[in-house]
Amino acid sequence: MACQYFAPCEHGAGSFTIAIPKVTFGRGTLSEVGQRVTALGMKNVALFTDPQLASGPYVATVSDSIKAAGLSCQIFSEIRVEPDETSVDSGAAFLREGNFDGMISVGGGSVMDTAKAAMVCALYPSPVRHYFAKPIGEGIAVPGPLLPHIACPTTSGTGSECTSVSVIRINDLNTKFVFASPYMMPDQAVIDPACCDSLPANVVASTGFDLLSHAIECYTAKAYTQWAEVKNPNARPLIQGANPWSDLAATKALQIAGEYLVRGVADADDHEARDQLMWGASLAGMAFGNSGTHLPHALSYAVTHLMNDITTDGYAVKSPFVPHGISVIVTAPATFRYTAEAAPERHLEAAQYLGADLNGAGLDDSGELVANRIIQLMRETNMPNGLSGVGFGESDVARLTDSSIRQTRAIANAPRDSNRVDLENIYRDAVSYW
Repeated sequence: MACQYFAPCEHGAGSFTIAIPKVTFGRGTLSEVGQRVTALGMKNVALFTDPQLASGPYVATVSDSIKAAGLSCQIFSEIRVEPDETSVDSGAAFLREGNFDGMISVGGGSVMDTAKAAMVCALYPSPVRHYFAKPIGEGIAVPGPLLPHIACPTTSGTGSECTSVSVIRINDLNTKFVFASPYMMPDQAVIDPACCDSLPANVVASTGFDLLSHAIECYTAKAYTQWAEVKNPNARPLIQGANPWSDLAATKALQIAGEYLVRGVADADDHEARDQLMWGASLAGMAFGNSGTHLPHALSYAVTHLMNDITTDGYAVKSPFVPHGISVIVTAPATFRYTAEAAPERHLEAAQYLGADLNGAGLDDSGELVANRIIQLMRETNMPNGLSGVGFGESDVARLTDSSIRQTRAIANAPRDSNRVDLENIYRDAVSYW
């Protein structure tokens, strides 16, 4: 709490808030969902999932446990990877027509984010874009509580089960934006790491780099004391900058990524590694749900906005498609080389948590140490070689910058201020690493 990084600033925030769901972690916990539904007073349950999972064993386990508890359960699976306004509108219509009193989400971040946003639009009807901050939306605050929600992640990356944010693509702008409300936090997160046993290696790698970047962005984000004070405690955002709580979760998540990511990708039978990555993803979600991400996530949305004629092994999604974790990590080494100047101690510590060799290193080396450790992990898990590995080159830098510069909140959460030229230079430096 007395860390110099959180030193008071004039007109800055003087307090921070911690918000997480009730978290249950362990193999076999999906079968407990029915009893948890009963305890929350649900009678008529909506179960959101995606088309690939809808007929699979994880959804069956959850729906069977709900039915065994004597309750009604209806499945909605019209959810796309990288959800958009159409997905949210369909989900909201399903909720209104079904008169549900509770929500279960079973899937990755796309499913959980769609469930959160659909509940907002079903209970407080308005186009989803109106809930985004200006100038993208109308800046409408979510008016009140949503349905009781139990979130059950099936991948080890997004951490959405532990956050109050939803990431949705705005179709006519062809890119993703984030909106948030404390009301969107799930009531419970039921995290069963057995869901990761069958994931392809490339999916484990992509989601693992998402958790890694969540964690390091939280740890290196602008301190909460540097954000302007908000007098009304009910209006204070949970996306509040780095704080002592987010530090605890982020640093443990970084240690997990450094130790277990390569192992989890290499061997599907390494249950210790994959279980640890699942726990690390939730820890990183707890961290960024209470601090926010910064430049790597801001820059990633331009990659998925402008991607063209590309697919990724392990994902049954038609071209063009770059998984979120890959879109984030391809710019991360270049980004941390840039941001290290503003918080060298934090970057040096992050490199150490990730397992970098700090022998003889000083603060001036912090950016290179973080970048090189991430690059090493990328190479050991067969990730793309920067932007060139996902179809971009030097000629795309201006377009990428035009797209990402709209992500104002995430950009402002970085420890170092940046302008258009700075973002262009980061993209340029991220074209290739080896």
